Amino acid sequence: MNDLQDRYRRRGTRKILFIFFLCLLLAGMAVAGLCLGASTMGFSQSLNALFTNTGRASAIIWQLRLPRIVMAFLVGIGLAVAGSVFQAILRNPLASPYTLGIASSAGFGAVVAIVFGGSLYGQYLVAGSAFFFSLAASFLILGIARLKNASPEVMILSGIAIMFLFSSLSSFLQYMGTVEQVHEIVFWFFGSLTKVGWPEIMVAAVMIILPVPLLIKLSFDLNLLAAGDESASALGVNVTGIRTTGVILASLITAAGICFTGVIGFIGLVAPHIARMIVGSDHWYLLPSSALIGATLVLAADTVGRTCWAPQVIPLGIVTSFIGVPFFFYLLMKKKKAYW
Repeated sequence: MNDLQDRYRRRGTRKILFIFFLCLLLAGMAVAGLCLGASTMGFSQSLNALFTNTGRASAIIWQLRLPRIVMAFLVGIGLAVAGSVFQAILRNPLASPYTLGIASSAGFGAVVAIVFGGSLYGQYLVAGSAFFFSLAASFLILGIARLKNASPEVMILSGIAIMFLFSSLSSFLQYMGTVEQVHEIVFWFFGSLTKVGWPEIMVAAVMIILPVPLLIKLSFDLNLLAAGDESASALGVNVTGIRTTGVILASLITAAGICFTGVIGFIGLVAPHIARMIVGSDHWYLLPSSALIGATLVLAADTVGRTCWAPQVIPLGIVTSFIGVPFFFYLLMKKKKAYW
């Protein structure tokens, strides 16, 4: 027994060290994001501009690069944590905010605001509409699942149906829109941090950061859900309550993450799997690791998009798809049953 406890502690120490390494990696990526761009600046120049609020370099750092870095950090955390929670409560390795239709419903909300907003059109109208429809889709999934006792299969099938429904509605409105409206819709679906400022960051930070500790607090229950609903119930877990709470909080995080930035694909699918390969399926370590990996991936993708074709900026959603698609096929081709 003592030997097992020692092995568990040693493994826990290695996982904590890995999380610390991810913090250092994320900090290094943030520094690279500050220094790199259409106007490349050295480390000392970027650091000086960060602490002096005068000059052109300071304006580039505070008005352009730092808001993108902070928002990339928040979006990466939100999508990765949401993906980890969805995969846990649905016991499905391919579950993510996108396969459940939440991103498609947010896209439909943005399309509605762009096409019918008229003179009221603005970023906050688009973000608010996207946020409302994404939450509406999650509650619709929960409502359908409640009729069938909130089983994972029903929730996944409901999400897939909702995804196709809102994708079709978005395509219909896009077909009926003007050239200017279609351009705005396409840009939103690409996903970008270009229009993000400090007010948007403050709103997103509140809605993303606050639910994360609540989900980490549910880690033990999420671990028990992996054994199946019957086993978890026998151990005292309120399966329906945990599944409902998880879907609501993860949907809130997803909606907050993409309502200002547009669709950013594959982070919610890829980051949890990378973390699970390294730290295992214990959600005490999996959720923080997924959050840091997701933030690092989004920040790296945005930095690549800003620098590889400067002064043109490649939308963030395109870069993350280039990263996510090969890894997605790797999971399908190489993943063993024992890994999940």
